[in-house]
Amino acid sequence: MTAGLSLARSELILGGQKSGKSRRAELLARQWLAQSPGHDALLLVTAQPWDDEMRERIARHQHDRAERVPGLRTLEEPLQLAQALAQHGSPRTLIVVDCLTLWLTNWLMPAENNDSNMHPAQYPRELVAMLLEAIQASAGPVVLVGNEIGLGVIPMGRETRAFVDALGVLNQAVAQACERVTLMAAGLPLTLKGRP
Repeated sequence: MTAGLSLARSELILGGQKSGKSRRAELLARQWLAQSPGHDALLLVTAQPWDDEMRERIARHQHDRAERVPGLRTLEEPLQLAQALAQHGSPRTLIVVDCLTLWLTNWLMPAENNDSNMHPAQYPRELVAMLLEAIQASAGPVVLVGNEIGLGVIPMGRETRAFVDALGVLNQAVAQACERVTLMAAGLPLTLKGRP
């Protein structure tokens, strides 16, 4: 991403694992912070430390992010994204949501119900509608990160297929609400909607 990239009022960044999507969001936050000493940046993280590996991953991400974007504040919000956007949004604050995929996972397949016979809950239409309204009503810029997981083979198992479908529906809805949509692959951005 070039240093002079314009910031959209709202941007959805999609990509596979390790595609560079979180890094792009961090670069946008760093650029926003550098534009003015009065600017603020807040990262709403949706990951939850379910096990030792996840705790280590979160700690590593926190350390790396603090080095790359020292001024980026972090708030854990695994469920109530719409409320957090409304509460923390301001014209001087850029909000990064990382990531929508885990947010949906937290609603459809909560860790406390994690058993092999569990079926995903019904798609949370009302929560998604609230999130879309919060994105559009945000007083400041919003950058949302999510996974594009529907490009491979059709997954085995009803639960997995249902989740892939639900995430696809969520990504489409958020893409419609955002001014810009960027697909990341191998660290390179491809603008799908809006101006690069």
